[in-house]
Amino acid sequence: MTPPELLALRSPAAVRARCHSVLDHVLAGHSPHFTVDEGALAEVADYVAEVTRADYPTLDIPYHSRWRHFAAGGVDRWAALEAELGAIEPAERARIMIDLAMVSVLLDAGAGDAWRYREAETGLTVTRSEGLAVASLRMFEAGGFSSDPAQKLRVDAPALIALAAGTLGVYFQVTADNPLVGLEGRALLLNRLGRALAARPDLFRDGALRPGGLYDALAPTAKVGRLPAAAILEALLDAFSVIWPAGLEVDGLALGDVGRHTAITVPDRSVGLVPFHKLSQWLTYSLLEPFEAAGLAITDLDALTGLPEYRNGGLLVDLGAIVPRHPVDPAQKHAVSSEMIVEWRALTVALLDRLADPVRERLGLEAADFPLAKMLQGGTWTAGRRIAATRRPPAGPPPIAIDADGTVF
Repeated sequence: MTPPELLALRSPAAVRARCHSVLDHVLAGHSPHFTVDEGALAEVADYVAEVTRADYPTLDIPYHSRWRHFAAGGVDRWAALEAELGAIEPAERARIMIDLAMVSVLLDAGAGDAWRYREAETGLTVTRSEGLAVASLRMFEAGGFSSDPAQKLRVDAPALIALAAGTLGVYFQVTADNPLVGLEGRALLLNRLGRALAARPDLFRDGALRPGGLYDALAPTAKVGRLPAAAILEALLDAFSVIWPAGLEVDGLALGDVGRHTAITVPDRSVGLVPFHKLSQWLTYSLLEPFEAAGLAITDLDALTGLPEYRNGGLLVDLGAIVPRHPVDPAQKHAVSSEMIVEWRALTVALLDRLADPVRERLGLEAADFPLAKMLQGGTWTAGRRIAATRRPPAGPPPIAIDADGTVF
């Protein structure tokens, strides 16, 4: 029988609690890796507010989600694709949106500095996260994730299970001169997604086995048309913790994006474990709009946490809130499982919580109008990219590099 304390790690509450325990450990001076300068959060808040006002002068800020990247270069690709759908029922529109968001998010690990995607439809060349988004949307549009040529705009288990890295590489224009970091890992992740879909017909509509079946599983649980954000995340973790090739496993239970840190000293089987569920939370943020498009209200957004990835974490290092105890070479890559990286990620989650109210104060917004999902977008992710470009031009890599395998940020 699986210990309940391990199952409890599949929640945003566990992510938040354990990351704050790591912060307490660092603030107490026990870390050999980092110190935290709480006074520097004021400067970080100033910078984030400045970036947010520059990008969103009216403070009409959308969620931090994959849907922003589909509009790279000012081209609203989803709107054009949606127009082709015509008059379909809201539930099917939600399924299609969930299908697209699922594969696109899972393909959205760091692309590397050398990769480019040239979009034939617009002539634009896009890179990094935006390039991966555009490439995945165009592959989706072409039916690259569907096993049924008559229904191109869907993702299904048979197509994912059969997807080869070479095929993915063709759609993503990968060549010797245009390498994409972790191509094999990305294909493996989608293969595992396909097998996870096939293993859970209860969640993913017996027969089609689409990610979009998540809508049919969760919509009936909404009370008076209201669905808590954490319910989406917990369903994703229930179904997909098994797909991470490098995910942690304890007592036979696949935990997914969970690291180890000595700050966690609880007297049970979860000792030393710090959950992050970064891609799963990024996916949850990216599924808010599909569920809302079907008429559901998503509640309790701040039950989710900030995202422990290198733009948010890099912002905190570059502006002096997280201070390495020893000089860090931004060209030296560190294993994502190393305690230093686990600590950096945990501090990022905890300090984003502490940053939220000061940023709201500077913008004159309340928490209800400016949840973490909007601060990330407004926001910390963009600020992290911009400060990196000024500190380490021209590419702007993060101040601490992670050895990426195509499945983590």
